[in-house]
Amino acid sequence: MIPILRYGKDDTTRVFGRTQLDNREYIAAVDGIISDVRNRGDEALFEYALKFDAQQIDADSVLVSQSEIDDAYGKVDEALISSIRRAKASILDYHSRQREKFANEFFEGGNSATSRLGWIYRPLARVGLYVPGGKASYPSTVLMTALPAIAAGVKEVEVCTPNVNNPAILVACRECGIDKIYRVGGAQAIAAMAYGTRSVPRVDLIAGPGNVFVTLAKKQVFGHVAIDMIAGPSEILVIADDTADAKLVASDLLSQAEHDELAASILVTTSERIAKLVAEELDSQSAVLERRRIIEKSLSSNGAIILAKDIDEAIQIADRVAPEHLEICAENAREIAMRISNAGAIFVGNYSPEPLGDYFAGPSHVLPTSGSARYSSVLSVDTFMKKISYIEYSERDLLSAADDIIGLAESEGFTAHANTVKLRKGGKQ
Repeated sequence: MIPILRYGKDDTTRVFGRTQLDNREYIAAVDGIISDVRNRGDEALFEYALKFDAQQIDADSVLVSQSEIDDAYGKVDEALISSIRRAKASILDYHSRQREKFANEFFEGGNSATSRLGWIYRPLARVGLYVPGGKASYPSTVLMTALPAIAAGVKEVEVCTPNVNNPAILVACRECGIDKIYRVGGAQAIAAMAYGTRSVPRVDLIAGPGNVFVTLAKKQVFGHVAIDMIAGPSEILVIADDTADAKLVASDLLSQAEHDELAASILVTTSERIAKLVAEELDSQSAVLERRRIIEKSLSSNGAIILAKDIDEAIQIADRVAPEHLEICAENAREIAMRISNAGAIFVGNYSPEPLGDYFAGPSHVLPTSGSARYSSVLSVDTFMKKISYIEYSERDLLSAADDIIGLAESEGFTAHANTVKLRKGGKQ
């Protein structure tokens, strides 16, 4: 079901050729939806809700009522509510610690004691979160997107989701302090948040995962609004040596393969014994799992076990892949982790499985995919903050730099730039 490949000898295109999917066939449809919502606002939004999500809504019902949110608590098991609350505490604590680093800072500029430079941090004012519906529901996505924004100090956090019939999502929103939940989904929800309609206000940033239409819509509206990232299918890479537990490694690979047929589960190991045992475990464990057909398609199409000659080569492979999730099940796992350059999240040791990050540990599970961990980062407090430059020069300091500024401006043909400095310089030298 899953191939075992030798690095440097066998064809590893399925591992290193993985990039953002070719979605050109959907672009025209997404563009049409965005344009329609932008031009017709609520009218288009409500039509698409009926067409795509079988929801008949209007201006009075697009916003989930407070009574609906209250009623949701009676439909969710108390144990699940307790788990949501404990996860919230863990996630909020993690991101609140990040917030502490965003301190305004000022210093004396250049060699002068009278000029002042620095930076000022400000949270975004209004953020829109997308919580997908489809084949599954994701109250965890509410926690993992809303709590970093709240820790950053965002005052208005709103949610769009086609899945308001799932009470766990409504409970998660209330637990995060969100009471504006719009029952709209798909590309039309992204367009509404990006441009605003009479019912759905425009936001400063859109965050959260979604299907191909949501992802393309986020890509299309970027520039009119900020977005967190362009996410692709889920992926995991496990580095394992001969000390690894094959049963546990296989279960970790399966935890990602069950997402969908496009998910990628990759094992990089220095041990032929572990490679064979994991392959056997994948077959036996997947046979009894609910999403077996999805898993088998995922592993056969996108999965791989790669044999590396040593840990150094395993690290090299991992950095080439730049996986969304990277697990290390090997001796000196912490040391190996510190040598990794490209990954969305690193899970260190046998007792740090990927679902720990999905639901509870603290860091957001919204992560860069398709190799984009080479240059992008996990959703965090940083996502919801902006940095403003601060520049304050005295007359003396400006005059000392005036000739340089004038010379540079005139060299670029910007005489108005030069002139505004000349006016301040006057006849002074």
